[in-house]
Amino acid sequence: MNIRFQWKWLLSFILLFIFFLFIQGYLTYSLKKPFLFASLLSLFIVFIIAFILLKSFTQPLNDLMDILKRLTGYPLKIETPIDSKDEFRHLAKAISEMDAQLRNKIEEISKEKDYLQAILKGIAEGVLVVDEKNHIIMINDTLRTLFSPSTEVVDKTPLELIRHAELEGAIHKAIREGKNSSFELTLPTSLGKIFEVNVVGILPPLEEEQKEGHGMRGAIAVFHDISRLKELERVRQDFVANVSHELRTPLTTIKGYTETLLDGALREEVAPQFLQVIQKHADRLAKIVEDLLTLSKVESKEFQLKKEKLHLSELIDDVLDFVKEGAKKKKISIDAVHISSSFIIEGDRNILEQILINLLDNAIKYGREGGKITLSAVQKNQSEIEVSMRDNGIGIPKEDLPRIFERFYRVDKGRSQELGGTGLGLSIVKHLVQAHGGRVWAESRLGEGSTFYFTLPASRK
Repeated sequence: MNIRFQWKWLLSFILLFIFFLFIQGYLTYSLKKPFLFASLLSLFIVFIIAFILLKSFTQPLNDLMDILKRLTGYPLKIETPIDSKDEFRHLAKAISEMDAQLRNKIEEISKEKDYLQAILKGIAEGVLVVDEKNHIIMINDTLRTLFSPSTEVVDKTPLELIRHAELEGAIHKAIREGKNSSFELTLPTSLGKIFEVNVVGILPPLEEEQKEGHGMRGAIAVFHDISRLKELERVRQDFVANVSHELRTPLTTIKGYTETLLDGALREEVAPQFLQVIQKHADRLAKIVEDLLTLSKVESKEFQLKKEKLHLSELIDDVLDFVKEGAKKKKISIDAVHISSSFIIEGDRNILEQILINLLDNAIKYGREGGKITLSAVQKNQSEIEVSMRDNGIGIPKEDLPRIFERFYRVDKGRSQELGGTGLGLSIVKHLVQAHGGRVWAESRLGEGSTFYFTLPASRK
């Protein structure tokens, strides 16, 4: 407190004392009042004046208290005027400025927090943030969806959320030693999710970083779902292995029979039989290459459909003419039921014929002697017609159903090759149906037959 503030109180005290003496003297000597009465009355008057002065002096203190309460409580944006020209005014001004600065800082921090949360919410990867004590600070919505914690995870350890020792160890290393790490994590659930996890430490402030032996402020673990990539890698590996096997078998046969003929069997009676075998396997190779080219064409960006409006019943009648000879050899009847003449679809006629022929060809190959194939269709909604094809053949095991539309995947490899299949028919069907904007799937029971479904876009009349 400086001299000006002290003089203000001292001057007020002197003035009150002089005023007290003046009133007392006036009452005693001028008005001839008793000394005791004059003293008490003077003291009473001075007390009232002192109370008024004290109230005016303490009012700035009360205003400062209001400002401080506002700073420590809810930040109301109300300026409190200080009617004083001494140190209280400067103090109040400083506190008001501090109040404004704090409000600005809080607003900036709040905006940064909202911005960070919006970024984390939009990230497709799961994000886990822990402090230096290995307690969870936050997780984003993606990670919360993946692990579906039953309770709130903030302030808990990562091990309580994800029971994985390698993750726990990586986070400890990131916090204590600042070592970043990357590894694969497989969820021990029926989902079979596989993640690539990257763990990095959070650097401390510069002033703390300079202190010897100071660790990280925490760590961030990012979970990138690579399940789809792993599945595609498996499919690619299977495709390479299967196509190599499919090509090697006929090539080995052709090579063996050709060498036998060149060694002198060309002039023997078995030569025509050898040539027939060579021709059969050459045709098989040509079919495989043709199907591979078809798949490549469908998947290319240049692939275009020549769409037109077609009556589904007429399209099926045309296709049945192509397969009736094969069905007749196995005494299999094909019936088209519940296919209304009003069902009009939009699609490429040649490609739709190929879809139906491939499915019917499969049903005939794997159908029972004297069996039955039933074709039907139903309008699901105004934009979609569902076609189904049911047979009473050997059926497909439940574990094989999800993979039957993969390239070269065979339920019974020996029998498929014996029947002349390339293993690409259903894969071609899948891609051609998807090119029309439809879906394809199958239902089956082993020994009872299979039903294949696919959808096509309905024509808008």
